[in-house]
Amino acid sequence: MKKETKSNKSKIEKHVFQTETKELLNLMIHSLYTHKEIFLRELISNASDALDKLKIQSLMNKELLEEDMDFKITVNIDKSNKTLTISDNGIGMSYDEVIDNIGTIAKSGSKLFIEKFKELKDSENIDLIGQFGVGFYSSFMVAERVTLITRQAGEKTGTKWESTADGTFTTEKVEKTGRGTEVILHLKEEFQKDENSEEDFLNQYKIETLVKKYSDFVRYPILMDFYREEHPRDNEGNYIEGAESHTVIETKQINSMIPLWERDVKDISSEEYHQFYKNHYHDWNDCADIIHSKAEGQLQYTALLFIPSKAPSNLYDKEFSEGIQLYSNHVFVMKDCRALLSDHFRFVRGLVDSIDFSLNVSREILQHDNQLKVIGKHLEKKVLDSLKSLLADKRDKYEEMWKEYGKAIKGGIYMKRENVDKLKDLIMFSSSKVGSNKLSTLKEYTDRMVAGQTEVYYATGKDISVIERMPQLEVFKDNDIEILYFTDKIDDFLTQNMSEYEGKKLKSISREDLNLDTIIKNKAAEQAEVTEDKRDEASDHKELLKKIKDILGNKVKDVKISKRLKSSPVCLVSSGSGNTFNMEMLLKGINRPAMQTSRILEINADHALFEAIKRVFEKDKDSEDMKNYSEIIYNQALLIEGLEIENPADFVEKLSKVMVKLEI
Repeated sequence: MKKETKSNKSKIEKHVFQTETKELLNLMIHSLYTHKEIFLRELISNASDALDKLKIQSLMNKELLEEDMDFKITVNIDKSNKTLTISDNGIGMSYDEVIDNIGTIAKSGSKLFIEKFKELKDSENIDLIGQFGVGFYSSFMVAERVTLITRQAGEKTGTKWESTADGTFTTEKVEKTGRGTEVILHLKEEFQKDENSEEDFLNQYKIETLVKKYSDFVRYPILMDFYREEHPRDNEGNYIEGAESHTVIETKQINSMIPLWERDVKDISSEEYHQFYKNHYHDWNDCADIIHSKAEGQLQYTALLFIPSKAPSNLYDKEFSEGIQLYSNHVFVMKDCRALLSDHFRFVRGLVDSIDFSLNVSREILQHDNQLKVIGKHLEKKVLDSLKSLLADKRDKYEEMWKEYGKAIKGGIYMKRENVDKLKDLIMFSSSKVGSNKLSTLKEYTDRMVAGQTEVYYATGKDISVIERMPQLEVFKDNDIEILYFTDKIDDFLTQNMSEYEGKKLKSISREDLNLDTIIKNKAAEQAEVTEDKRDEASDHKELLKKIKDILGNKVKDVKISKRLKSSPVCLVSSGSGNTFNMEMLLKGINRPAMQTSRILEINADHALFEAIKRVFEKDKDSEDMKNYSEIIYNQALLIEGLEIENPADFVEKLSKVMVKLEI
């Protein structure tokens, strides 16, 4: 409840704010904040600071305590007078200090504040108050008049300060029981007339919610009186008919005070961590891992991070913002501090608390804050170590986590080349060896490479079943060469920044030169002879291949006899550099310009279709049938690769003609 104050009939002095102070107040009231609720955090933080100062000074002078050791902050709602009061029994202020610290805002850095505001006025989420020590003046965002009554510890007389932000303020000496300060906000009409409003600051439950949001971990109890109507009951608990209800007042502590992250790690159970995570981040599931670290020295901070076991449904949305929370000495500052962790770790949740942070800072300042950059580097290393530890010691849990967040981590490699060394040993893929239900790291893949293999081979497709039907896969199956399955859209793009792993190039099986000769030569002697025979065939069919190339024109870069096909008639491969077919399709799918991938048509010389083409060529190389066959096998290759046929109607017509002749 608000303490009673009684005037000692001292002289009321009127003061005029300086010009820049008027400008500051005008900005504060009309321009600064979208969410006016921030004022409550500021006033409670000021009260907490006053209690801190009293505790420090009382170490040298115990008389300052006046036998009142019950440190507390009180919030009082007075609906009849439309006021909200925040009070404390902290150090308080003398008359001169009130004029110096409250009346003359210039000492709080208002000039710098105004300059910074003008720089950032077109930005969103400007949050500068605490950085310049002008938090008290946020009261005028919601109050038409502010009254401050304070008494310094050790003094007998109090001081009253009052202003309507009209450019003047008054001060007078008053009687006040007990040390400390109370700030009385005479609320503007729009903040006290609608109980359902988000900005009804006479609603006790709204105030309780705001305290829990911003000041839950302030180290002193925050007390508030809750009012409820109670109807008399009889001994059996039934309402007494005709009896009048009465108001019951219950004083409750509305903050939890001691943050979990400030406790010693040894004293916190796994259950407590998981319960805090679930309550604080509204998740039903236990987290996959917990990172709790403290740093001391020139930069002091505590970090409590969680790696969730399940990804939120909107993790990959542009608007996703559930990252690291920022606290300044237990006071909530920011919900999503993106300066602390890279975007590829955006799934990590948690908080950082430091006494070195300004209470409020804008996102623009945070981006250039060296403290944040140093902390960010430390946190990134902690997260990397945590993930590596999960991979090494809790493989099943890591694989489950990877299925949730793998695309985000791979995105880190795609976005920045400097992330490759940090993340390359964390990424995982399904493969032709481990199957579709398990995953393999690149290190594990290279450890399984066959004799003579110098490259890491991968295949791209929308899912594993599509990849396993690719004709390019045949030679790899025959020679027991493992293929990584790239099934995420981002996978193929990884190779733009991560072209090799530990000196071994990553190569798509749809590329032109696969460097398989050494591996194949290590096989049985008859396999080597077959390969040699195919090389001779390429020379024997030189004129036929050239004719097909001439018919197809610019559609293909070259036509070759395939070394990779065993049962399929044809396939398309791309040259050794530039986009793959998969990249081309993905870029077109998002309406981004993409150069057509260099296309090389490979033909299986052992297939019956090739024999049919040879007969047509030998009969009449300039016939319509020769042209139709060439177009048909090219379009077959496009379909197999998942690429669009340029003219489906023409393809069907040519295919029909060939089929009719076969029937005849």
